[in-house]
Amino acid sequence: MQIPEYYNPVARDIALALIAGFDKHYRLFRECSQSAKTRFDQADWQGIQKTIRDRIQFYDQRVSETVELLHRDFHAELLDNEIWQQAKLYYIGLLCNHKQPELAETFFNSVFTRILHRDYFNNDFIFLRPAISTEYIESNPPSYRSYYPASQGLQQTLRQIVADFGWTRPFANLRRDLALVLRTVNHYLEGKVPRREANLQIQVLSSAFYRNKTAYLFGKVINGYASYPFAVPVLHDAAGKLFLDTILLEPWRIGVLFSFSHAYFLVDMEVPSGYVQFLRSMLPTKSKAELYTMIGLQKQGKNIFYRDFIQHLQHSNDLFMIAPGIRGLVMLVFTLPSFPYVFKLIKDVFGSTKELDRTTVRAKYRLVKRHDRVGRMADTLEFSNVGFPKARFTEELLQELRSLAPSMIEETEHTIIIHHLYIERRMKPLNLYLQSATPEEREQAVIEYGNAIKELATANIFPGDMLFKNFGVTRYGRVIFYDYDEIEYMTDCQFRRIPAAPTPEMEMSGEVWYPVARNDVFPEEFGTFLLGDAEVRKIFLQHHRDLLDPAFWQDKQRRVREGNIEDFYPYPEEMRFANRYPSRFML
Repeated sequence: MQIPEYYNPVARDIALALIAGFDKHYRLFRECSQSAKTRFDQADWQGIQKTIRDRIQFYDQRVSETVELLHRDFHAELLDNEIWQQAKLYYIGLLCNHKQPELAETFFNSVFTRILHRDYFNNDFIFLRPAISTEYIESNPPSYRSYYPASQGLQQTLRQIVADFGWTRPFANLRRDLALVLRTVNHYLEGKVPRREANLQIQVLSSAFYRNKTAYLFGKVINGYASYPFAVPVLHDAAGKLFLDTILLEPWRIGVLFSFSHAYFLVDMEVPSGYVQFLRSMLPTKSKAELYTMIGLQKQGKNIFYRDFIQHLQHSNDLFMIAPGIRGLVMLVFTLPSFPYVFKLIKDVFGSTKELDRTTVRAKYRLVKRHDRVGRMADTLEFSNVGFPKARFTEELLQELRSLAPSMIEETEHTIIIHHLYIERRMKPLNLYLQSATPEEREQAVIEYGNAIKELATANIFPGDMLFKNFGVTRYGRVIFYDYDEIEYMTDCQFRRIPAAPTPEMEMSGEVWYPVARNDVFPEEFGTFLLGDAEVRKIFLQHHRDLLDPAFWQDKQRRVREGNIEDFYPYPEEMRFANRYPSRFML
């Protein structure tokens, strides 16, 4: 791209309109995030969930507004290539001292790709690679605060860390909680490192992370060359006072908080890249794409994910293939063995037992995107018009695409373009996992399966199709639901007990003798199609027999309708201080 001797005033005005559209978006984004602290102080749990749901729509709304403005005021679809190139160069100049340049570049791409054909999706017109570095952007206040226990002692330093978050609610017993934090840390580090308290530095991200009914503190302890990450969840007790619930010290456990199966955090950040850099220093196995997504900047996460995917394609040679497992009636699923994700598109024709259409299926996926996933539903990345190298597809996959989803693909000599696509983290289907699991693994997986259903019900989600093939097992052994075409709100279902048959002959006939409406659910039937394996049945009935009783589901419905929001812990119950040190919590 050649740098012009002067900027066309139209190009300049387009760049200014684009940056104004982005700045409006991020201002509203931060206002949402800043409101989380007030809502946490007020115990406004419904408000926090609503804020997370509403915020998801902000980005697309601002993009649509900016696209409309460019069409209306500049006839953007008629502008020549030189004006667009100049607009991009002028825009880069506007980002030199910007606090969120990487997000603004993605916003530029989002607007541009709504206006022009994909033939223009190259480095001359959009940001295929970052143009502005985010390494040394100053923030006010700084992204993290530093504390030095040598100056005032470790106990007082920890008290100051908590105080600096500025919550207005009092703590029930902060002295007790901090003592338990130190006791847990000392036990964790015992024998691992020499204690050199005089040289300790503690770095803590300046803003708390809010989700559901919890505020999280994230930080790390630096001791010489060693660095130890930590996360501390802060909750309300029954009396409305605050307490520290536990401290997480293992990086993989902290990483679970940023799992794709949880809702996005609300966190106030002037310089989001600073937060992502800090989190990556704590969690080196987490990609930038995952971290940007989980702090609520899904479009940035999606943009980085796609860049990583393209790079992976360039440095691998395996083939896209149909995903292993039982093939679904609604979604065509394929995978690339060397890449830890699956690709899903909606078929043109569904199985005969599915009374759905494409619009309904997409609405189900939007429901999951906006809902609290409580660690039990897989998040999805949604893409349009994605180009794949045709030579990387197996012939079997190509035939499936041509026969089952012809309207969803565009085929050229070298490329397969998929018009609409969902991408999810790959898991092992539960039905396949159970086939190869040890007895201990099988028992744990069945327990996890029942726990997943119960937690989803508590969050007002009925999975609909509860077959094992629709659930996956993560690398940490957690069971996650990932097939959404029959998902429903609990409050939209009618959970019924099967009425007694009028005659023994009718009961033995195999035909129903009672009317069944569309959203009627009969939990007593679950065992018939779920528990054919005797060993699985025994484990399930031992731990989750209540799932076969309509009373369980009706009680969950009642609590949801009353506005109850339950507590969900993305760490084992036994790690909570109240369970680990029960004597310290006795009245």
